[in-house]
Amino acid sequence: MTTPHDQLDTHVRDGLARLVDTIDQPPSDPALLGLFDAMAGSRLLDIEARRMRERGEGFYTIGSAGHEANAIVGAALRPTDPALLHYRSGAFFLARAQQAGRSLDDALRAVLLGLAAAVDDPASGGRHKVFGDASLDVIPQTSTIASHLPRAVGVAFAIGRARKLGQPTRWSPDSVAVCSFGDASLNHSTAAGALNTAGYCVTQGLPLPLVLVCEDNGWGISVPSPEGWVRAAAQRPGIRYLAADGDDPQAVRGAAGEAAETARVEQRPALLHLRTVRYLGHAGTDVESGYRSATAITADLARDPLLALAAQVRGSDLAARYADIAKRVSEIALEVAAAPKLDTPATIMAPLAPRDPTAIAGASGVRAPDSRRQEAFGGRLPEQAGGLTLAQSINAALADALAARPEVLVFGEDVGRKGGVYGVTRGLQQRFGAARIFDTLLDEQAILGLGLGFGVSGLLPVPEIQYLAYLHNAEDQLRGEAASLRFFSDGTYTNPMVLRVAGLGYQKGFGGHFHNDDAVGVLRDIPGLVVAVPSRPEDAAPMLRACLGAAAAHGQVSVFLEPIALYHERDLHAPGDRGWLGRYVIDEDVAIGSARMHGDGNDLTIVSFGNGVRMSLRVAKRLSAQGIHARVLDMRWIAPLPVTDLLSAADATGRVLVVDETRHSGGVGEGVVTALVEHDFAGRIGRVASRDSYVPLGDAANLVLLGEDEIEHAAVRLMQ
Repeated sequence: MTTPHDQLDTHVRDGLARLVDTIDQPPSDPALLGLFDAMAGSRLLDIEARRMRERGEGFYTIGSAGHEANAIVGAALRPTDPALLHYRSGAFFLARAQQAGRSLDDALRAVLLGLAAAVDDPASGGRHKVFGDASLDVIPQTSTIASHLPRAVGVAFAIGRARKLGQPTRWSPDSVAVCSFGDASLNHSTAAGALNTAGYCVTQGLPLPLVLVCEDNGWGISVPSPEGWVRAAAQRPGIRYLAADGDDPQAVRGAAGEAAETARVEQRPALLHLRTVRYLGHAGTDVESGYRSATAITADLARDPLLALAAQVRGSDLAARYADIAKRVSEIALEVAAAPKLDTPATIMAPLAPRDPTAIAGASGVRAPDSRRQEAFGGRLPEQAGGLTLAQSINAALADALAARPEVLVFGEDVGRKGGVYGVTRGLQQRFGAARIFDTLLDEQAILGLGLGFGVSGLLPVPEIQYLAYLHNAEDQLRGEAASLRFFSDGTYTNPMVLRVAGLGYQKGFGGHFHNDDAVGVLRDIPGLVVAVPSRPEDAAPMLRACLGAAAAHGQVSVFLEPIALYHERDLHAPGDRGWLGRYVIDEDVAIGSARMHGDGNDLTIVSFGNGVRMSLRVAKRLSAQGIHARVLDMRWIAPLPVTDLLSAADATGRVLVVDETRHSGGVGEGVVTALVEHDFAGRIGRVASRDSYVPLGDAANLVLLGEDEIEHAAVRLMQ
């Protein structure tokens, strides 16, 4: 039985054979032959991918067949323009490689290595089949939907903002960011948010050199896009809309050129609606005949972009040229089938989150000159100011980072002139300018997308999410985009970022769930992500510097989770004792994953973090009056957990009480207890945590959040 991919191959060969009367005519523009090679190569890669799968040598069959006109879009741009490509933009990738001086064979081999999951795959090192290559400025995407669009907006924004600041980035100052995606993905919230953000930037007069390409084949797997929907949905305020049919090469060339000029010259976004067809169904396992008629499938063959371009080429035997490319694709495919694959967990995880303590310490130690610090702090350095609150210490640490690192940008909702809801960024915009400390629109996906774009471009973003509960609207930008980039690009791309998030519970007299959110499980589940929770003022600055240092040294993505209820706390045991103030620490470094011990009691070790540290210290004082002498271990980091320090503290007393302000199910305490058990701790273990509940309004919050009385009772019980 003839397979659909064999039928498509025959369709192309027959169509090219009918062009024999053009062989002896005067040669066409040589660029057309290059486009033909890219388009034919992409088509043949899709066909070969299915044959590789039949032989058990390949693992990915979502192809670009029918979308090959995107090669013309690639040719309209520069090979140094950062590109974030849809999984059907194979011809664009091959055209980009040719623009950069690569041979067609080298470009074909790069894609085939990905199909074979080979370690030499330049995109991901065998971890994922994507179009990507750092030497071609193609940023690999893990998304099968539109979750890369917020990053694309961020890359375009970074180009304009870095130019304004005179700050170098990975791209040239006159670059254009290009991003392709599918018509069904246009309906995703990330696409809607990215388009909205792009238009918002235009209305603010901000430069945004961005070309968006919606490759519209009319289908989302088996679900058709309504007629006219993409045309209507893609037209947004501030974004120039252009359209062309993929089987009209001249129209595509004209529209792509206009889109590139709009972005590069006018510094505003353009959206090219590229109407295409889709051959071979959604993927190799998709039986298209199950939801489309044979007549409709056959009718699409008349709109073949490859044959449409071939019809414009003169003076070349394209049938022979296609056959030669097919032969080379098959030969390279057989060659790469035997290429080495990932074969150990350590090899697979190597690019995930490298942490060289020496490199991080060196990067953490970057300081502004004394004169610059004096200027930044108005002559009164924070280390000379006496006791500071947690909020004041974080503010000073941000100011130090801005003074020392010109690539640092601080942004989010209300962080600019107002200085944040809790005043944590107060005064920074006035001291360092609105180009580096700025307010964004109220969209968490957009805030993270800006951070992703800044980071991959070579800047060091410090975005703020106003409340932890708001992060859940956009957490895939952390999981699927930020933390995964180093892994799925084999370390060739990173997006360093320190995401500040105000969160956790115990806000008195304030609003319920959204402002007292203790759901951190989603953060601890992201491979490679660092999650810092400063509770004491003297820890805040060194911990923030450690996160910034890891970002600078390794492209680390970190979440700096700030306990809102401790921001402005001054007292510990009694009103006026000022026991929760701390000095600003400029002369010490903190290692990621290291804890801090409070006290030296020999009876009991209380392990906690965040608000739990303050409660545990208060309880420890009450316990001492009962003859129970406890020490309190502030973990400071909940990812990675400070296991070494935890075990040392546990062994010192033989009894451990885990005090966890997050939820009983899925909370941090589960990981702490597991670490103790897995490392054969032989002593007694107790655990207390907040209830498995959302946090209600007002005093009712105290009924579900962990309280000091519960901690004390658990400690006494553990001692009995």
